[in-house]
Amino acid sequence: MTENLTTILSSKTKTVEINRANPTVIIGERINPTGRKKVLAALQVGDFDIVRQDAIDQVAAGALVLDVNAGVPGADEAALMKQMMGIVMEVTDVPLCIDTADPEALEAALSVYEGKALVNSVNGEERSLEAVLPLVKKYNAAVIGLCMDDSGIPETPAQRLAVADKIIERAAKLGIPTEDIV
Repeated sequence: MTENLTTILSSKTKTVEINRANPTVIIGERINPTGRKKVLAALQVGDFDIVRQDAIDQVAAGALVLDVNAGVPGADEAALMKQMMGIVMEVTDVPLCIDTADPEALEAALSVYEGKALVNSVNGEERSLEAVLPLVKKYNAAVIGLCMDDSGIPETPAQRLAVADKIIERAAKLGIPTEDIV
C-alpha cells in the first residue's frame, strides 16, 4: 500500500492522528479491572475514584488516548461502561478507546461518547465482524483490527494478511473507510 492513510481519533476538544509520519500513539490501558485487583474491587462496590485518578495520571504521563474497559464479572457491563466513559470524559480531554467484547457495552459506550472513538477491537471471526463493524459504522468510530479468525492466530504472515484483507473488505461493504481500521 503506497498511499498515506491517516486515522483520526477525537474527543470533544482534541484530535490524535495516526499515520506513517506519526505511527505510534501512546494509549493508557490502566482503566481495566482485568488483572488489576484494586480496580476490580473498587468497581465492584461502585467506587470510581481510581478510574478518575488513573485517567488523570495516564494523561499526565503522556497518554494521548485512554483505553476504557468495564469487564467486571457479574456486573452490567453496558451500564458500567457508560458510567466509566462519563467519568473519564469529565476529567480528561483525550480521545478514548473502548475495550469490550460485549456488543451491548460497546454500543452503550459509543452512544455517550463525544468524539471519534477507537474500538478495541474486531477480528476475522464472523461473530466479531457481524457484531462490531455495524456499530463502528453507526457511530463513525475507528477500530483496531486483530489478525486472527475462527481458527485462531494464523501461523504465516500470508495467512494474517488474508485475515486483515477480510476485515478491510467487510468494513468497506459497510462504508467504513480503510483509514478507520488500525
